[in-house]
Amino acid sequence: METVCHTAFNHGITHFDLANNYGPVYGAAEENFGRILEKSLGIYRDELVISTKAGYDMWPGPYGNWGSKKYLAASLDQSLRRMGLELVDIYYHHRPDPETPLQETAGALDGIVRSGKALYVGISNYDREQTEAIATLFKQMGTPFIINQRRYSMLDRTIEKDGLKDYAAAHGRFLKESAITEDMFQKIKKLNALAAQRGQSLAQMALAWILRDGDITSVLIGASRPSQVLDNIGMIGNTSFSEEERREIDEILEG
Repeated sequence: METVCHTAFNHGITHFDLANNYGPVYGAAEENFGRILEKSLGIYRDELVISTKAGYDMWPGPYGNWGSKKYLAASLDQSLRRMGLELVDIYYHHRPDPETPLQETAGALDGIVRSGKALYVGISNYDREQTEAIATLFKQMGTPFIINQRRYSMLDRTIEKDGLKDYAAAHGRFLKESAITEDMFQKIKKLNALAAQRGQSLAQMALAWILRDGDITSVLIGASRPSQVLDNIGMIGNTSFSEEERREIDEILEG
């Protein structure tokens, strides 16, 4: 992980995205990142954007999950201790909570910023209706709300269908083996051929496609080796798509 972080930073990546239960053991990702900060990257703290999240299962009992004020506040305190930080740049609510009033969740995030433990707040996995609702509350409170992190790719265009992409212009959480059907495999083969014509790997084309129209402001990558970071960074050499290429991608995915 240390080498991956160094490779990313040395090539201009400054946003490191974490969550309380990223593991595989809950808290492990934050603990590891905290050690990296202490050992080396910490001297560049003012050049880093560090974010973390809370909203999924973290500890047993009624206050170790979802979106209550008690959970969000306690979880952030634990995250800061694991990373050895006094504040994070962005603190997310990781998923909507059907049982906790939205006002409480929004108020908790607002209070966290006012306490000085986060500079900005974000949300993750909220659909358009949920985003509009909490954004209204943030606006009323003057909360610095800057981001909604949702899954988006050529293979998952839900945010286009529910209108969130248009609204925000300015869930298994991971791909499972069962999702790789023969139909999807054939689509991936065709997309890979198109990427090769563009002089890119499929991963590079996929990242470029997400950023193709300016509605999406940034993408998050998951890397386990420095070589993957470097491959993904290579997408910046070709980020535009011709109308023919856009049409061909749509035809492949809709076929």
